[in-house]
Amino acid sequence: MPRPAPPRLPLWPLSLMFGLVPLWWLLGAFYLGWPLLGALLFALLLTRGRVPLPPAVGIWLLFLAIVVVSATQLTSPASLLTFALRLAFYLTALVVGVYVYAAARERASLMAVLTPLCAFWFGLVALGWLGVLVPRLAMTTPMEVLLPSGVAGTPFIQDMVHLTTAEYSARSLNPIYRPAAPFAYTNNYGSAYAMTLPCMVAYAMLRRRGVLRWALLVSLPLSLAPAFLTLNRAMFLSLGAGLAVLGVRASLRGNVRVAASIVGVVVIGALATLFIPITDLISQRVDSSDTNTDRLSLYTEVIRRVQESPWLGYGAPVNVDTVSAAAPIGTQGQLWMVLFSHGVPALICFLAWFVAAAVICARATSAAGQWLAVVPVVCLVQVPFYGMANQNLAVAFFAVAFAMALSERERLTRLAVPRPPATRDPVVLA
Repeated sequence: MPRPAPPRLPLWPLSLMFGLVPLWWLLGAFYLGWPLLGALLFALLLTRGRVPLPPAVGIWLLFLAIVVVSATQLTSPASLLTFALRLAFYLTALVVGVYVYAAARERASLMAVLTPLCAFWFGLVALGWLGVLVPRLAMTTPMEVLLPSGVAGTPFIQDMVHLTTAEYSARSLNPIYRPAAPFAYTNNYGSAYAMTLPCMVAYAMLRRRGVLRWALLVSLPLSLAPAFLTLNRAMFLSLGAGLAVLGVRASLRGNVRVAASIVGVVVIGALATLFIPITDLISQRVDSSDTNTDRLSLYTEVIRRVQESPWLGYGAPVNVDTVSAAAPIGTQGQLWMVLFSHGVPALICFLAWFVAAAVICARATSAAGQWLAVVPVVCLVQVPFYGMANQNLAVAFFAVAFAMALSERERLTRLAVPRPPATRDPVVLA
């Protein structure tokens, strides 16, 4: 007697996690509460049982094992808290990926599974505009009040729980306000935007009609103002690389619909530059800051120090006074964080997972699938510049897991379509 099919995974936990981001931000729980929402997903997976795992998940499990072992390199109890939080984000991303992959595989319609990410996008755009309109807004959150003063006053935690809408230098006579909400840093906003944009185009291609589709189409040009004003060069670089890869694939496969969508996105972006002098603003920011010099000094120090502990790193970034930057060594880019904190093998596993994801997702044949397949490409370009030990890693796993499920369904559909019987050419005897 066959075993009964397990119950379907509900989608409301994904909506709770990704769809209520403005609420979590207002409460100051966007960062510290994110792993708790991941724990809810994990509990539902355990209750359900018999959960299929996405392809290449073993690479990420190996990465997690190395990260855990690297905790032996920590030198102070205080660093254990930040280590645990970063590990929680790595685990939460995996749980989100497994949950989305399983939920997508067991549903006839995939669009419902992608809807929570659409809600995340709308929250990103709305809070981005809040950063544009009221860039100096800041307030104490309930989470900040509930935490012990010694914990809440720590700069690392303070950035997470104290509400701000934009990032700027308070010491500057002419500060440049860069939208950041719901994140603590504007680079995280730009990273999330570049990851989520292809997913929204993919959703609009999957859903041919409906209010949500039209809302997405309207939100795309509206999103450009806060995205452009982040002045994130790596955001533009990663999106450009993703569109280039997408364009090459579309030309090789002769997919006119994908090519037309690329042209549409590029045209909308070009029109936005007529109203936002993005080139001048980026040049002004570069000229008025030492960000490039600071980053280079941090990267050089990481390469020098990792030679002394290449296998497990140092467990976490460290503060030193031997570099020009104020940021700790092992920050200013996920590549450098993993390399310094967890060692060379961990970095190889981290990058290998995204490379494997890019290869697997590239098998998609539909227009929506091809757009989703550029998300791991975008992530790989961002890795040297942006930190991903935050909510954005879960966004990436959400998109990649959905793309894997979609690609798998397309493959099974092709196999199920009967082919006409082969006909032999008549044999002509001389």
